[in-house]
Amino acid sequence: MLIEILPLLMFMLVCVCLMMGYNVAFTLAGTALTCAGLGIIAGHFDASLLKAFPDRIFGTMNNYTLIAVPLFVLMGVMLERSQLAEQLLTNMSRLCGRLPAGMGISVVIVGMLLAACTGIVGATVVTMGLMSLPAMLKRGYSPEVATGTICATGTLGQIIPPSIALVLLGDILSSAYQQAQLKQGIFNPQPVSVGDLFIGAIVPGILLVALYIIYLLIKSWRHPHQAPSGQAEDDTQVSTGELLGSLLPPVLLVVLVLGSIVSGAATPTEAAGVGALGATLLALQKRQLSLAKLSAIARSTTEITAMVFTILIGASLFSLVFRGFGGEEMITHFFNNLPGGLISATLIVMLVIFLLGFILDFIEITFVVVPIVGPVLLAMGLDPVWLGIMIALNLQTSFLTPPFGFALFYLRGVAPESVATSAIYRGVVPFIVLQLALMLCLAIWPQLVTWLPGQMH
Repeated sequence: MLIEILPLLMFMLVCVCLMMGYNVAFTLAGTALTCAGLGIIAGHFDASLLKAFPDRIFGTMNNYTLIAVPLFVLMGVMLERSQLAEQLLTNMSRLCGRLPAGMGISVVIVGMLLAACTGIVGATVVTMGLMSLPAMLKRGYSPEVATGTICATGTLGQIIPPSIALVLLGDILSSAYQQAQLKQGIFNPQPVSVGDLFIGAIVPGILLVALYIIYLLIKSWRHPHQAPSGQAEDDTQVSTGELLGSLLPPVLLVVLVLGSIVSGAATPTEAAGVGALGATLLALQKRQLSLAKLSAIARSTTEITAMVFTILIGASLFSLVFRGFGGEEMITHFFNNLPGGLISATLIVMLVIFLLGFILDFIEITFVVVPIVGPVLLAMGLDPVWLGIMIALNLQTSFLTPPFGFALFYLRGVAPESVATSAIYRGVVPFIVLQLALMLCLAIWPQLVTWLPGQMH
């Protein structure tokens, strides 16, 4: 009986170690090697399976798609350090200042552009918190509305392409989809393109931004003291030249990156290279690229990239040992015998991912959970692009959910002491409801995700 539930015990042991604060990558690898060693001693694990691990590492390092990760990280860090967002937020606030909830709408629009440019949740939340939270509070916004808007907008980097989360999900789901097709006797399996995930995320991303703006407009209409329009003395005219000068560079960069992918002119990896070069040229044009700053950007990019790939290697070893103990067969049997079939299985997976989002980053969940459950769900008939977008939205929601949402911690770290933590928690609740409503809409009408990628083929 213990052998049958050993894969589950492995997974629980990893969660316990992570909650105790141990390093993610080495927790995954250490748990896998410890369990494999005990299994070999007990005669319940085939040691020859570990011979496949070097090939897995080589395959990861040789993966062309994953080259996009350091390039998109470089693009995001470069734009973060170039102070592009500060100028853009100032001008958008002046432009929208007299509208109901004008400054909140400005934060959402600028956050959307930042999400498309950086794709790094922590960087976006901290940047927007430092720049816009004091200004929103001074303008008369309630702490709940101000902090909720910033947290929710900062997590848009999970779903708005080009997103690092979608790059990683695309690579993992491609392998899972190929496994599912092979199990069904299809011996020429088609991979899942990261570009398809980018295209599939466009409509949900736009809908989510629209829902945020509609909520702020309704809030300003029903409770104008919580989300006021700008005061006349606060509004200075912004010239067309100033607005275009701050708005066009990030918009053109995003259009260039996404447009090259959508049109088929470039792969996501090639487009990431274009984005990194474009971000560097923008920083040079703004004279924000000194030798010291370039060194800091390179160091930050290297640290993030090393973290991602180290976790990937640890997760690869964990999934290898997990399958060696029969974990995949256990999950397949469990899902196939669930009442409700595919719907119940999908709901359970989404709930588990949502709960794990409280304690794990999206990178760990992508590398640990998705390779385990992905092949099973895809073999049951789920569309891989739809599944990828739903997972990304789910992780985005978990980033906001009290008491452990990462976005809440990021904002708490830069928010004034006068803003209570309880206010931050209350502020994100309406945005969580909006995200869950969007997920429900995507579940009812999956064409919102699958239609646009289908038109591109």
